[in-house]
Amino acid sequence: MPGETNRAGIGRALRHRNYKLFFSGQSVSLMGTWITRIATSWLVYRLTNSALLLGLVGFCGQIPTTLLAPFAGVAVDRVNRHRLLIWTQVLSAAQSAALAVLAFTGTITVGWILFLQVVQGIINAFDTPTRQAFVVEMIEDRADLPNAIALNSTMVNGSRIIGPSIGGIIIAGFGEAWCFTIDAISYIAVIASLLAMRVQPIDRGAERATLFEDLRDGYRYVSRFAPVRTALLLLALVSSMGMPYTVLMPAMASTVFHGGPHTLGFLMTASGAGAVVGALYLASRRSVLGLGRVMVLATLAFGIGLVAFGATRALWLALLILPVVGAGFMVETASTNTILQTVTEERLRGRVMAFYTLAFLGTAPLGSLLGGVVADRIGAPATIVAGGVACIGGGMWLAFRLAGLRQLVRPIYIERGILSAPDAGVAD
Repeated sequence: MPGETNRAGIGRALRHRNYKLFFSGQSVSLMGTWITRIATSWLVYRLTNSALLLGLVGFCGQIPTTLLAPFAGVAVDRVNRHRLLIWTQVLSAAQSAALAVLAFTGTITVGWILFLQVVQGIINAFDTPTRQAFVVEMIEDRADLPNAIALNSTMVNGSRIIGPSIGGIIIAGFGEAWCFTIDAISYIAVIASLLAMRVQPIDRGAERATLFEDLRDGYRYVSRFAPVRTALLLLALVSSMGMPYTVLMPAMASTVFHGGPHTLGFLMTASGAGAVVGALYLASRRSVLGLGRVMVLATLAFGIGLVAFGATRALWLALLILPVVGAGFMVETASTNTILQTVTEERLRGRVMAFYTLAFLGTAPLGSLLGGVVADRIGAPATIVAGGVACIGGGMWLAFRLAGLRQLVRPIYIERGILSAPDAGVAD
């Protein structure tokens, strides 16, 4: 069966030329992205000393995804994904360059940061589902698709290790403006890799339904097919209730652990290190078999880790806990991505991945804003603990539903050759 393909080991998806180019270019660009993220958070907190405004910045960066993701999904299913991805990278580079110019000229304000966060959010609303759906076009052998998704997660979270560490050093030594500049330059790598690809045009069909009909079809699929609906609801819960811990990290570094940008970099690096370990574990898996159970354990680990992180006041202990948090979140989100990509029909892929983006990023603005408001009242540690408790509840909910969901997914996997009939009898 396809799941047995293991000719290139943990990096077998890299034998596909286009994916290798994409992986190389994105690895450079994403490090720049994380350098900018840590610089933006630190700059806002330095200017305002406000957890509420940290939450507001997160809200402005993510709310466009909430509003635009369903429409972006229709666009992804209609247009050339390769060309659209090139444009989103060019526009993202311009956004980072604008931050750099404002910072170097000393004219940057929280208002400008909020505005440019909204601009980047609009770009991301189209970029994220395009990126997710385009992975399938880069992988000729569908057996390598789960490995490619896991390697994507390794790439993203590897950048979380290197990016924040470099960002902390640059902020301390040279200031935030250089962080934004490096990020803008890093986009050259991914744009060059996309231009170097050899992509076969895909016929999207001559006849087109109306925008409303396409939206309706996508919504019906994700709302009526229980495995997809359950996976997206759990991801939305984890993202909205659990992920505000990253928005509140500058407050934790400053007020709880009494540190500066270096401390913030260490905390983000610890979380990223755990995420890389989780991604490498998924990349080493040879099949989707057992992925549902993995999602349950990862969600529970994420929630328990958040509770422990919010409760500790010792930096050394926080650095030991955060790898568990990072691994749990990464494994849950990447497993959700893998399941959605493997059960979804090609004609609906862009719309389904748009709903994935909505669950992953689109719910986060509400969580970031709520986290900032709550943290302003009860403190960042208590807010993080509350989010962890919610995630534990979500993991238990999935555990109770898992057996019924397996029965719905198995026939699809057998039909597509992802599982053989004998494997279908094994718990997944």
